[in-house]
Amino acid sequence: MTPRPESSGPRPQGTAGEKIPEQPTAAQKKSAAQKTAVPKQAAAKKGTAPAKKAAAKKTAPAKTTAKTAVARKATAKKATARKAAAKDTAAKSDTAKKAAAEKVTAKKATAKKAAATKAATTAKATTTKAAATKAATTKAASTKAASTETAAAKTPATKAAAKKATATKASTTKAASTKATTVKAAATKTAAKAATTKAAAAKAATTAAAAGKTSAAKKTAAKKSAAKKAPARTASVAPAASGTGAPEQGAAGQVVPPEMEIAVSPALDAGDRERLLNGTHHDPHSVLGAHPVPGGIAFRAFRPYALSVTVVAGEVRAELHADGEGFFSGLLPLREVPEYRLLVQYEGTLLDTEDAYRFLPTLGDLDLHLIGEGRHEELWTALGAHPMTHQGVTGTRFAVWAPNARGVRVAGTFNFWDGTGHAMRSLGSSGVWELFLPDVGEGELYKFEITRHDGSKTMRADPLARRTEVPPATSSVITSSHYEWGDAEWLARRAEAPAHESPFSVYEIHLPSWRPGLTYRQLAEQLPGYVKNLGFTHVELMPVAEHPFGGSWGYQVTGFYAPTARLGTPDDFRYLVDKLHQAGIGVLMDWVPAHFPRDDWALAEFDGRPLYEHADPQRAAHPDWGTLEFDFGRNEVRNFLVANAVYWCEEFHIDGLRVDAVASMLYLDYSREPGQWTPNEHGGRENLDAVAFLQEMNATVYRRVPGVVTVAEESTAWDGVTRATHHKGPSGFGGLGFGLKWNMGWMHDSLQYMSHEPVHRKYHHHEMTFSMVYAYSENYVLPISHDEVVHGKGSLVSKMPGDWWQQRAGVRSYLGFMWAHPGKQLLFMGQEFAQGAEWSEAHGPDWWLLDPGYGAEAEHRGVRDLVRDLNAVYRATPALWRLDTDPAGFEWIAGDAAEDNVVAFLRLDPEGNPLLAVSNFAPVVRPDYRLGVPEDIPAWHEAVNTDAARYGGSGVTNPDPVKPEAQPWHGRPASIRLTLPPLATVWLRPA
Repeated sequence: MTPRPESSGPRPQGTAGEKIPEQPTAAQKKSAAQKTAVPKQAAAKKGTAPAKKAAAKKTAPAKTTAKTAVARKATAKKATARKAAAKDTAAKSDTAKKAAAEKVTAKKATAKKAAATKAATTAKATTTKAAATKAATTKAASTKAASTETAAAKTPATKAAAKKATATKASTTKAASTKATTVKAAATKTAAKAATTKAAAAKAATTAAAAGKTSAAKKTAAKKSAAKKAPARTASVAPAASGTGAPEQGAAGQVVPPEMEIAVSPALDAGDRERLLNGTHHDPHSVLGAHPVPGGIAFRAFRPYALSVTVVAGEVRAELHADGEGFFSGLLPLREVPEYRLLVQYEGTLLDTEDAYRFLPTLGDLDLHLIGEGRHEELWTALGAHPMTHQGVTGTRFAVWAPNARGVRVAGTFNFWDGTGHAMRSLGSSGVWELFLPDVGEGELYKFEITRHDGSKTMRADPLARRTEVPPATSSVITSSHYEWGDAEWLARRAEAPAHESPFSVYEIHLPSWRPGLTYRQLAEQLPGYVKNLGFTHVELMPVAEHPFGGSWGYQVTGFYAPTARLGTPDDFRYLVDKLHQAGIGVLMDWVPAHFPRDDWALAEFDGRPLYEHADPQRAAHPDWGTLEFDFGRNEVRNFLVANAVYWCEEFHIDGLRVDAVASMLYLDYSREPGQWTPNEHGGRENLDAVAFLQEMNATVYRRVPGVVTVAEESTAWDGVTRATHHKGPSGFGGLGFGLKWNMGWMHDSLQYMSHEPVHRKYHHHEMTFSMVYAYSENYVLPISHDEVVHGKGSLVSKMPGDWWQQRAGVRSYLGFMWAHPGKQLLFMGQEFAQGAEWSEAHGPDWWLLDPGYGAEAEHRGVRDLVRDLNAVYRATPALWRLDTDPAGFEWIAGDAAEDNVVAFLRLDPEGNPLLAVSNFAPVVRPDYRLGVPEDIPAWHEAVNTDAARYGGSGVTNPDPVKPEAQPWHGRPASIRLTLPPLATVWLRPA
């Protein structure tokens, strides 16, 4: 990093000046700043004509009235003036009187003699050329006229003189501002001040007082010379436009005004300097950059470690004055702020750049209003880091919500992680801070340096970063998508039918461990083909959003808007989704809006106070996971999450969101003991803020992105999880608005049943049938997810009792029962080929079990072949999915055969076409097992038999069509006799 140069000390301030005949040189500026020390004799050597001209132009703005004290002093000076006039020759006096008389005649008839004699010194240069050439003879006359008409000289000047001589401001020294402030250049007032004190007379020389108005004739010449040398100050600005040859021309054809107001110092005041240095300035754009001020345009820059800063505007090059501590300033005599760049000299480096503080805000009032209301559905387009072209300049817009911050600065690789010189501005009461940095583009790393309420600082990753560093690094990365999608056909047809009325068979996958070491693009070459071969309709990706700890599997998110960088860039992830769509496979992803980790570089107390989390510590802390819960009642937080859901669906073409841990959001007493939670306003335990958030999220996603589906992982009996938000249930709440809900009860009960030894299963038969009591209360998914095959629970096959053959047979029969049961299906990776070990994110599925060189490969491959066939028949049989949420699609055949460990039922499509599913969960063959069936079906044939030899079974099948007999059974007029294989499920369709 370039070291900071020593401070050059406080910059000298200018003084009130005259019209600028030419751009001053650096030497002239230095001389002007010190002009009060110049000997009067040296000043007297300068010519008198320019000074007279300047004095003439300064006479017009004389004050209209004189104070009593000034009048008394003027009376005392009359005698002095008369004595000085008496010393001159009579010839000079006569000539002066004649000249004055001629000028009085030229003026208005109503003008008084005093105004006429004063006009002689203030008339336009073009009409007083003769008087200028006779300066020697008119000196005495002017003095006499001034001495005899003191009071009249302070009356308003003629209209012509007033139009010509306008007062302008120029830079004043500290001494001038306190001792001789804003002098109006009236000759009589200057004389009065000069007579008051010797010091004041010396200071008054900088105002170019008119000759002949002073109390002593010998001081007149010195004052004239001083007037000639008093151009308007531009501080340390390079004085002349390089190579222009036109001293009154500015950049882009701007004309330096012929008269200058009293100029101000362009340097920052101490308060602004301190706030910028400490990172607590809320509006740096109001003091940095270029700003119109009296006397021209003030340029200010804050460039720590810079040796010099030069403003380049067209052909103007002006070096700013170094004010110390990285501050630079200067005043250019321009009418308007020009287009300009900065040349910043560091040790060994010259940086040619735009000034970040010359740009207007990149966010409009509508954005800020929507953010404040919590209704900005495209929040990711307003906040975060966005490469863009703003006011014709390319760069990156940074914006972050931090309402409790005293100041925010952006730091990154583009400023060597020192954000001192890149303070952001606060946009009103929105809590949003914004800064456009020119010449900063994609790939740069950045964070926000936030000054908290107590003055301490914290470096934070961008909550809306759309790309991050690879963990464990935590910086955000500037990014912009350049991906061109090829899935238009998929998107057009995905909304043709709702998910609950379509085939929906899901393969759950943890991307980093499915094939460890593969990137998004490498996965795109393998995953779509594998999933399509197995016949699944969708994949569900465990959380893809960035997370610092891989062992969390993605469920402790810090980068809600960024796909994890472990596997590639955001566009690489888009490529994977695109390839899955082109293969006809939908993409769901796990989404975690319930909580977030406490990492001190992420969301926890983001701006020094609870912001994304609830302010009540009891509400904020999640008791199970050591994380923090979102404050769902705050508009901006709710907006952050709702927009995030929309973001994944719109920006990455995600087809659905499976929302994690919904139950922990819905209940205030979730995992809390009495006294650890506060009831809601109605005295209940429902989290009303979370209910409102989930309703808004679902309504927004379904409205904006047709064809998507939201899925709730909700483990309680909350009423109306998949009911429309505007339909109120018995509890008085509208539905949460989800499309589907995980049936955790079915999963728990059925796995519990399968874990029993077959001889004991008859005592637990209800665990396989109870799910039909509530099967149509919600739109269900039957999940065998990652949660069931980790943390000591064992894999699916290891849950089955018996020997290895029985375990595999148990898995096959269970999968056949699951695919036939009302509801959608979800199966976690590795279970499709009966992996014996628990899943581990460190090494993923045991693919070696499918290696042809492995002795038991056929047994594992058989289970996978069964999954493929189940999916194929399932997708081709509307009875298995068309009426999943309608009781008309299901009929019991044998739901009470507990002694036999048999379950049999019919699935029906809207036209009444049936599929008969029979499961025998006993390890024995049951020949001629009679089942009642509809009498209008002439014959049945096996569609699937999980005991088939090609699946690794014993090969007990019903190869021939089975015809009904006219024997009533199970309350039906006809029945069939089947041979039920051991530990198997059989599907039969009409022949």
